[in-house]
Amino acid sequence: MAYIGKTPDNGSFEKQTLTADGSTTTFSLNFTVGSSSAILVSVSGVLQEPESAYNIASGGTQIVFSAAPESGETIFVMFLGVAYDAGVFLGTGTITGQTALTTGIQGADTLLVYDNSAALLKKLTLSNLIIGATELSTAAADNDMLLIYDTDATEVKKIQKTNIARTLTYTNRSYTGDGSTTTFTVTSGVSQESILVTENGVVQKPGTDYSVSGTTLTINGGAPASGVSLQVRELPF
Repeated sequence: MAYIGKTPDNGSFEKQTLTADGSTTTFSLNFTVGSSSAILVSVSGVLQEPESAYNIASGGTQIVFSAAPESGETIFVMFLGVAYDAGVFLGTGTITGQTALTTGIQGADTLLVYDNSAALLKKLTLSNLIIGATELSTAAADNDMLLIYDTDATEVKKIQKTNIARTLTYTNRSYTGDGSTTTFTVTSGVSQESILVTENGVVQKPGTDYSVSGTTLTINGGAPASGVSLQVRELPF
């Protein structure tokens, strides 16, 4: 039969023989198939029904029988046209005519990338894109963009570094001098440079007027007089 234009391309037909042992139900296929109906399966000359006697698994690379064929049975698989990759050409209308994504990329979304080494268009999940990225070896600039997962919108979004606000927690402690006490309690981990100390509003100099060791603040210039207000503000560290 003659065709007008390009002759249709057909995949090749292939046969594979399987060896039954009476217990194995899953066998690897020599070729990847798109569905259970893309192959003919015979067990001892009896044609098997797709999705009843067998199914396809692992992305079309395995056949799984509902019951293990008996040892010694003759099994063969006839591939009704071997699948092959075909190039897809995208015209300008193919892309611009699509509906625009109006929300952020979700964690389960798939991106299309061109694999130069394989010369194929392939899909890539966002998680693989991040894992395969080169690590930033310097501090991020203020206008750099970071990826975050918005739990409210359940989407992955970008955010500029300057828009990331750190939650700062300040701890204020108030003491009253009694003329004899020179040590007071502070939070473990603070240093004399990470606290502000005032006596009746007068700021004290770290290392000279006071020092810190562990959870103890020591007033070096002598005990605050009775009734003096001692204020300690612990800065974030």
